[in-house]
Amino acid sequence: MDQAFRSAHGVGLVDYQNNSDLRIKIEMQRERDHEIGHKVAARLERQAHREV
Repeated sequence: MDQAFRSAHGVGLVDYQNNSDLRIKIEMQRERDHEIGHKVAARLERQAHREV
């Protein structure tokens, strides 16, 4: 799990757990990525159901 976390975020899980500033930075990035994913999914959904 540590390697997957390191691969995704560039830091180890222990560093993430022990550094509150780093934790906030990573969680803010995850929130932005989540919002972008929702926007992309909504756009694709609209395109899939439009009339040609």
